Amino acid sequence: MNFRKATISDLKEIQELYIETIQSVCKNDYNASQIQAWVSGVKNTERWLEVINMQFVLLAIIQNKIAGFGTLKNENYIDFFYIHKDFQRQGIAAKILTELEIEAKNQFSKTITSDVSITAKPFFEKKGFKVKTEQKNIRLGIELINYKMEKTL
Repeated sequence: MNFRKATISDLKEIQELYIETIQSVCKNDYNASQIQAWVSGVKNTERWLEVINMQFVLLAIIQNKIAGFGTLKNENYIDFFYIHKDFQRQGIAAKILTELEIEAKNQFSKTITSDVSITAKPFFEKKGFKVKTEQKNIRLGIELINYKMEKTL
């Protein structure tokens, strides 16, 4: 596995990974309507371009394929964190998280935060994150629950 920063040319593959991961990995924690509302965010091209251009976007590459990605916004906020459905439970998430934490520390951050899905919450708890609050987000009129989590670096 190799790491590299994302470029605009990676956007299509990143978006496909985002959709497929949510649809397959999160289906036990969110219903079909919630998943459809969640993945609708992929249509916000401006937001995705801003992520690529303004955030630290780290890709995990295995055999020339994006196996996962994580983004760091404003030096200490994990905005996106997804592992390809075919690469789950192989330690990739832990390695990406470690790299994001190193980057946050390099930016002199004392904490790292994220809004974490029900599905990802156990992973983040295992990695030392604490739940600050449960959040109810409305997207396309559908309620999506996630957790504001934080870890001291």
